[in-house]
Amino acid sequence: MNRRIRKITAALGAAVLALSVSACGLETNAALPFAVGPGSIKAVPALSGVDVTVGSKDFTENIVLAYMAELALSAAGMDVTDLSDIKGSTNARQALLAGEIDVTWEYTGTGWINYLGNTDPIPDEREQYEAVRKADLELNGISWLDYSPVNNTYAFATTAAFAQQHNLKTTSDMTNYLKQNPQEAVFCVETEFASRQDGLPGVQKLYDFPTTEVKQFGTGAIYASIANETCRFGEVFTTDGRIAGLNLTVLEDDKKFFPQYNVCPTLRQDYLNAHPEVADVLRPVAAELTNDQMIQLGKKVDIDGQDAGAVARDWMVEKGFVTAG
Repeated sequence: MNRRIRKITAALGAAVLALSVSACGLETNAALPFAVGPGSIKAVPALSGVDVTVGSKDFTENIVLAYMAELALSAAGMDVTDLSDIKGSTNARQALLAGEIDVTWEYTGTGWINYLGNTDPIPDEREQYEAVRKADLELNGISWLDYSPVNNTYAFATTAAFAQQHNLKTTSDMTNYLKQNPQEAVFCVETEFASRQDGLPGVQKLYDFPTTEVKQFGTGAIYASIANETCRFGEVFTTDGRIAGLNLTVLEDDKKFFPQYNVCPTLRQDYLNAHPEVADVLRPVAAELTNDQMIQLGKKVDIDGQDAGAVARDWMVEKGFVTAG
């Protein structure tokens, strides 16, 4: 049975734990124009008519992922409420803990460092996932479903033309090049990244590359600054759509300095216990995603100006998970 997804505009404040939905200024708007039916994701009798609220953080990738989850759960027969675009990771996390949302996609590195308070990341993807999954369940009652190959971690990037010209594929390649050409060691980074030990100071210490100048920008401006050669290298997120849209090349972190940020659906364990079938519905969607696909989907939103919900729906239909209503 096709179901329409209710849209809620998110304006969660820092005190979300202490406030009700109405007190947070959330308003229910008209239903989104997405009626989908079962594809490879079939209707699940045990989920028919069950309410589920899906949330997301306030950046493109996480919003697209939220829509994918909503469409999958809708095809399975659930009554879905959209609470995407919550401002800030902390507010999204608190909304999950408080029961304002039931499902949200989270990143292993964020969970391990930001939420669980660890300082040392685990270099191996699987080991990092297993560690955060175990600890978050034990400490906070949050269940992490199977993780996706999508790994939205940090890296350095330069223009594709410059990378090809100088055969730059890894951060070690960049280091060797800059030691011979220190005048090219102009970096664009976020203000926070410039001073964090898991940012520029730490990665520079490990790789030992020189910096002639470090320019600090907002995230969006960094991509454009790399493309227009305001800086030769810049800090990027490895699955950002602007990488493809601006023809940039991401340099592999070959010494594995940066934390792993594989994305996973997360739920409160009590909700999952009540509706275990949700895990089976979301599992194939997470498994199908890749970094390259996520970059292209993000490009459609951030560069081509398409609607995030429509991009998610088209991908879900293309992969056969759902059928268009």
